[in-house]
Amino acid sequence: MSAHLVVVGAGPRGAGLLERIGASAPELFATGTLTVHLVDPHPPGAGRLWRADQPESLWMNSMAEDVTMFLDSSVRCEGPVRGGPSLSEWAREAVELEASGSPGPLDDLPDRIAVQVRAMTGRTFAGRQVQSAYLSWFFDRAVSSLPANVSVRVHEDDVVGLEDLPDGRQRVRLAEGADLLADIVVLAMGHTDAEPDGEHARLREFARDHDLFYLAPEYSADAGLDRLRPGEDVIMRGFGLAFVDLMVLLTEGRGGRYRRSRDGTLTYLPSGREPRIHVGSRRGVPYRSKIGYGLQGPRPSYPRFFGPEQIERLPRGADFGRDVWPLIEKELGWGHYHELFTAHPDRVTTSWEEFAERYARLPQGSPELAALVADAVPKPEDRLDVPALDRPLAGRSFSGKEELQTAVREHVAADLARRDDPRHSADLGVFLALLSVYGQLPAVFDKLGARSHVRQLDGWFYGFFNYVASGPPGPRLQQLLALSRAGVLSFVGAGMWVRAVDGEFQAGGASTGDVVRARALVEAKLPAPTMRRSRNALLRDMVERGAAVEETLVEEDFRHVTGRLLVTQESARVVNREGRAHPRRYALGPYTSGRAMAAFARPHTNSPGFRKNDAVAREILSTLAEMEQTHRACA
Repeated sequence: MSAHLVVVGAGPRGAGLLERIGASAPELFATGTLTVHLVDPHPPGAGRLWRADQPESLWMNSMAEDVTMFLDSSVRCEGPVRGGPSLSEWAREAVELEASGSPGPLDDLPDRIAVQVRAMTGRTFAGRQVQSAYLSWFFDRAVSSLPANVSVRVHEDDVVGLEDLPDGRQRVRLAEGADLLADIVVLAMGHTDAEPDGEHARLREFARDHDLFYLAPEYSADAGLDRLRPGEDVIMRGFGLAFVDLMVLLTEGRGGRYRRSRDGTLTYLPSGREPRIHVGSRRGVPYRSKIGYGLQGPRPSYPRFFGPEQIERLPRGADFGRDVWPLIEKELGWGHYHELFTAHPDRVTTSWEEFAERYARLPQGSPELAALVADAVPKPEDRLDVPALDRPLAGRSFSGKEELQTAVREHVAADLARRDDPRHSADLGVFLALLSVYGQLPAVFDKLGARSHVRQLDGWFYGFFNYVASGPPGPRLQQLLALSRAGVLSFVGAGMWVRAVDGEFQAGGASTGDVVRARALVEAKLPAPTMRRSRNALLRDMVERGAAVEETLVEEDFRHVTGRLLVTQESARVVNREGRAHPRRYALGPYTSGRAMAAFARPHTNSPGFRKNDAVAREILSTLAEMEQTHRACA
């Protein structure tokens, strides 16, 4: 039997799935032959988001030592763990090969990228072109490691249609007109673009009617920014990673430069081609800077309070705030205080063992637990305060624009200093606990009531996670401060609002009574998942025909369509309009109801994305093996 698997999307997700197929094929599919068809108009391995033809000024937001495509011993899965280098280890090995005169990755890289690879350390925030090279190398390695009975064909094309055939196979229609016949199909497209709706659609229409500039949520590297004129005011709504990319493209990307003085102060030297950026958000401050040090004490064991046992005991229809958040907050506190007590014992009044025993048995949020922390940790600044961490400008108002600018600059500078000072390493304990929590969330999805799922998990918690754990490199926030001092960028404040009135855009917030007026408004965020308005022809067609549906969360009189492609939680199989899971069609990625499990991961974190890749790969191979046995029996 010659089996055919079509994977739609050849970026990190599709490449990671291919590696898992190669790892388990000798065990599960040893006798037949399998052709894996990878369909993507962008380069295999890197895909669209990590392709090499991006501006050199764009970086990753993770240090090189915190990025890997390879499973390690922390990943709990059934398939074999083959291991491999992180991004920084790959760079080091590439340099060693070059020094020895042996062939290696640097041989095929453009000089400007090879220079970056040679200079890389574990703490480097690599350019996206470097990550593209690593992902391409990973793909090549995954292909070369396949067993002899598994081969790969890459199709530089888009898939525009998918239909079932009477014999159980599927026809995959490519944009160029060719068809592929597949025994199994996996949709692994990553982030997808979407047509705006609701407020975004109204703002776009307003901009068209009044000859204004409006940019709806879009991937930053592909955003059309040419119409933004030098010196004009631009309102940006959103203060996360998309904003950082847009900030870079509109300043450095337009010829601006930075100069560091002898005292370490960074100064921005404008090119004269920059617009004036006015940025705000609900919090009014940027995401927290990446931490620049390692744990100072021993690494704690995670999960402790938010793991499989605790999640299994949650009731069906659980409320996030009442049932889930206390477990998460207890886990965050465990990470914080373990590091504080073991690394900084001079700032506590008791031993870790005594504190941990009492901490473990006292209910989260109880007066007794608060009293324990107050007695054992004398200084309030050494205690974990989640509300203050989450909303640093909450309850604060300022007399005017300049006072607000000073306050936000002071906040950012303090955050930078804290994230680069090992005396505050308890922050890293919280960060690692958050990563552990994130890895457990897929098991919570089916437990939560719909309201809690939408408003608290998808709403507040994912935003909190990104704000604390997925922030920009410290140097980017140093640049933000330099831009603010240079007058190129200003802060709107917390509780940001936007209006479209009197032929212009206006913005303000709760921090001051000031109003910004501009002829340009940019949504600094990625589009929310949607299948019905997706610019991906395949996803849109599947939903229109009922071959797939958008996830809908229902609870009594509450009903919410999330826009995500509905898949089964365990095996990621696509669910149709009748509620049936397709036996041979899977979907992986942030646009699915499986949520945004990253395609690559921080080493030693039991990555949920890696676990899912392994589970789906093994189910695919087992299904193909059963088909082969049936074929042999019939023959």
